[in-house]
Amino acid sequence: MSTKIVIENLIKIYGKKHIAALKLFREGKTRDEILQSTGNVLGLADVSLEIGKGELFVIMGLSGSGKSTLVRCINRLINPTSGHIYIDGEDIAHVDEKRMREIRLKKISMVFQRFGLFPHKTVAENVGYGLKIRGVDTSHRRQKALETLEVVGLEKWADYKPTSLSGGMQQRVGLARALATDAEILLMDEAFSALDPLTRGEMQDELLRLQKELQKTIVFISHDMQEGMKLGDRIAVMKDGAIVQLGTPEDLVINPVNDYIKGFTEEVNSAQVIRVGSVISKKVSLKIGQDSISSGLKKMLNHNLQFIYVVDDQNKPIGLVKKKNLESSLKQGKEDIKTIMETDFPIVDTYTCLEDIFYLYKQGFPLAVIDEKKEFQGMVKAVDVLTSLGEPN
Repeated sequence: MSTKIVIENLIKIYGKKHIAALKLFREGKTRDEILQSTGNVLGLADVSLEIGKGELFVIMGLSGSGKSTLVRCINRLINPTSGHIYIDGEDIAHVDEKRMREIRLKKISMVFQRFGLFPHKTVAENVGYGLKIRGVDTSHRRQKALETLEVVGLEKWADYKPTSLSGGMQQRVGLARALATDAEILLMDEAFSALDPLTRGEMQDELLRLQKELQKTIVFISHDMQEGMKLGDRIAVMKDGAIVQLGTPEDLVINPVNDYIKGFTEEVNSAQVIRVGSVISKKVSLKIGQDSISSGLKKMLNHNLQFIYVVDDQNKPIGLVKKKNLESSLKQGKEDIKTIMETDFPIVDTYTCLEDIFYLYKQGFPLAVIDEKKEFQGMVKAVDVLTSLGEPN
């Protein structure tokens, strides 16, 4: 994945004495000490991160953590006090306002928490508003608006006013407006937090569907860990203007760096976050054409296995054998694994969530785990899953 956004040593201080406050920060003073000495608030405390092209990157934190300040610095609705913000290699933290307007028109769109729709304009006019500012003529604006509304399932509502729509539908209009400009980057600041829980879940699913199709670079702000875990390829958790931990949802659940992160993740359903690839217990296998029944039994005894998978010469699983069948066949003088190999076995890829695999254990077999190339990565027993979910942070 190539890098789309790079943020380096970003600092934001609110207040008139920002130079003095910046000096104190660089001397190692805390946020509270800076506030007490200068009356200024440290909004961002030396933030550095990279966001990949096509990544859905979530920034989380409690109120006052700096998450909204950070996303607003990315499109310069807030000007940073110090540091750099690179978009496609261009440091937009230090461009003039004319260039910044061009960047906002062409590269960055924003979806707001409260929809931000014009009540006197139709849905189609709202969606086409960014194109109007860009100077696109009326007929092309209308065409693009209708095409984008179709993407979010609202083409039939094009000529209605926003007040005729439900909250979820209005947020879809806001999302369509952001998409209509074909901006490469979407900034979404608490975009779904004003919605009821059911509609919020539907909008999360809609965003994931659209992202799979459009592959935008999305920076999504949220205070809800369940939402962040569901949406984010990676998550940055902030506190007091700084990033406390940055990683995949799985990283945060399995390896929280401190009690603050533990507190954030303790209510998360781990089965929806932890991936199969993290709980593989045994990687040993038998290779067709190389291993015999006797060598296979030896491997199983060495690794204390009751089941073992058989792979072909491309390391793809093609069957499973049971220890008791190997022992029985060996007594009969057989050596061909194919004669006792079962070909109806459960298989799953490394990226599948644990919640989605429970039903596969109905056959009583461990699961064969494969990667994106369909190659065997190991197996996962039911006890491995239960152990991983039972371990406290």
